[in-house]
Amino acid sequence: MPNSSGKGSRSATPTSPRAPGERAPRRGAGAWAALAPNPGNLRVYQAVVLALVFLVWYVLTSPTLLPPFYFDDPYKAAFFFGEPHKVMSRVWNWFVSGEIYRHLWVTLIETLLAFAIGTVFGVAIGIWLALSPAASAIFDPYIKGLNAMPRVILAPIFFVWFGLGIASKVALGVTLVFFIVFFNVYQGVREVSPVVLANARMLGATPRQLLRYVYLPSAMSWVFASLHNSVGLAFVGAVVGEYLGSAEGVGYLIHQAEGVFDINTVFAGILLLTAFALILDWLVGRIEKRLMVWQPRSGETERI
Repeated sequence: MPNSSGKGSRSATPTSPRAPGERAPRRGAGAWAALAPNPGNLRVYQAVVLALVFLVWYVLTSPTLLPPFYFDDPYKAAFFFGEPHKVMSRVWNWFVSGEIYRHLWVTLIETLLAFAIGTVFGVAIGIWLALSPAASAIFDPYIKGLNAMPRVILAPIFFVWFGLGIASKVALGVTLVFFIVFFNVYQGVREVSPVVLANARMLGATPRQLLRYVYLPSAMSWVFASLHNSVGLAFVGAVVGEYLGSAEGVGYLIHQAEGVFDINTVFAGILLLTAFALILDWLVGRIEKRLMVWQPRSGETERI
């Protein structure tokens, strides 16, 4: 609206009125998007950072490029921290010789089974307790107690119960994955809008229809948020189990290399596990994008 005095008047920018129920764009979202790197250059920046990390690693551990400024012996840095070219050479030899495939397959099977079983149980029990206030109140102290307990200490018990095979590693991984998925699903179901529930019930929705069309869609975003963390924890369960007692798997290779102070093989196993954990996390993200197409994308307004 122009200034009544006529001085310093400034034409108002026309804005279209928002529809009822339409949310206003978040303040600062545009500025944050402007500061973010271009998606086309993002991978380049990430590759540069990775290359710099390996370059610094190589320079600091090379016995000839720098004088020893922390260790008295120039070879001690390489002994404690490994050398990147030898680490990558070890990974290359593993794949060329085919030695790694059997161990990697065992670790991946343990991870996927722990991930799948822990997710299924977490979703099912999370929905059940979220929809059953009485059962939730009864089991609440026990679930909190089990979640507070360090699950790694269960590994010796699982070895006694299930042996040193795959089953004990899967059981350990399930205990790590379950609670993350459970608490996210429980929170997602509990946060369903009462207005949406009331409208659905007024339209005659049955409990099964409420579960399918209201509760599950509400919990899905929470489920996928938990799955990104669960992938890494499933790997942790599998590798820790292999490290404590096994005859195969990448964790077994790391444990064997540690026993003979082969730090390059230890780092090679760590890098290999990290790479495959990132691949699984990327697959979860791709599945999430396909299943969550109903969600508004960033920059778009949401309508209730």
